[in-house]
Amino acid sequence: MTNTRTRLLTMAALLLGLSACATTPSPEPLAETVAHDAQLSTFNRLVDQAGLKDELRAAGPLTVFAPTDEAFKNVPTKTLEALQADKEQLKSVLRYHVVNAKIGSAEVKNSSQQSLNGASLTLAKAGDFVAVEDAVVQRADIPASNGVVHVIDRVLLPPKK
Repeated sequence: MTNTRTRLLTMAALLLGLSACATTPSPEPLAETVAHDAQLSTFNRLVDQAGLKDELRAAGPLTVFAPTDEAFKNVPTKTLEALQADKEQLKSVLRYHVVNAKIGSAEVKNSSQQSLNGASLTLAKAGDFVAVEDAVVQRADIPASNGVVHVIDRVLLPPKK
C-alpha cells in the first residue's frame, strides 16, 4: 500500500513538473500565422506571389483582414487572372487588406482606417459583428507577434484611382 502511494505521489509530482515546463507557443509573425491557416491558403499563396511575406513579417503592429479561400472563389476568374498577371496590381489589392495598426475586434469603431496601399477602409461594428467595407469578419483576433488577423468573407477591391 505504501509502495503504491509513493508511486502515485511520484507520478503526480512528475506530471506537475512536466506541465509546468509546457508553455503556450508565442505567436508567430503575420506571414506565418496566415500560412498556417488552411482556410487562407489562396491569400497566403498570393501574398507570396506578390512578394509581401517580408512586409507581413515586419515589426508592425499591423492588422490583416484576410479573405478565405471561399471568398476568392467569388472573385470573377478574369479579375483573379489579371491580378496574378500584374504583380504591382496584386500587391496593391493585397495591401488594401492591411492596416498599419493593431486593431482588435473589441477596439473597432465605426471609422475609416488607411490601408497600406493608401486607400481608406471603412470599419463598422454592430454588437459583436465587425465589418470592413462590405466584408464581414468571420473569425476575429487571431494573434500574431506583430499584429492581428481577422478572417473575412469577401475579397476587398480598392477604389479605382
